[in-house]
Amino acid sequence: MLADTFTQIFRDEHRSVRDTLLDLIRAFQDRDRACIQSLLGRVAVLTGPHFRYEEEALYPGLVEILGEEYIEKLLDDHDKAIGRAKILMNLAGKDQLTDEDAAKAIRIIRSILPHVSDCDGLSIMVERLPASKVQSVLEARDRSLAAGLDLVQWATQVRSRRPAAPDPL
Repeated sequence: MLADTFTQIFRDEHRSVRDTLLDLIRAFQDRDRACIQSLLGRVAVLTGPHFRYEEEALYPGLVEILGEEYIEKLLDDHDKAIGRAKILMNLAGKDQLTDEDAAKAIRIIRSILPHVSDCDGLSIMVERLPASKVQSVLEARDRSLAAGLDLVQWATQVRSRRPAAPDPL
């Protein structure tokens, strides 16, 4: 069943993002700047194509089931994650990470984690979509991966939605 294929792919992607974010918390706790940079790069590479196909195909396909308001909430979550990723990159670029910087980074990462788990649950809704819509989502995923844009590249170069300034944490 095509929905099962989607669910496995989707769940694996969310696990990768979850694990990378959790590793990033540890790297900020340890003030390991090389590890922080590497993990931020990894999470950007993972989330760029993922966010893209969610916004271009998955979310529009789920409007009929979840309604416009909930889809808008998911888009707002992406807006916040993009803004917060930029803050994390700025913190990681500092010459010296203070205790306050590390604590702020950890708060930011923890604020993103609920979207990862909440979003993973969308796969049970995808089970109710016609196979043609699921196929469209998987094709959009393939196109997003082929484009190879990380989160910031996609958000600034392709994404038409422009988020507001990130909320302070």
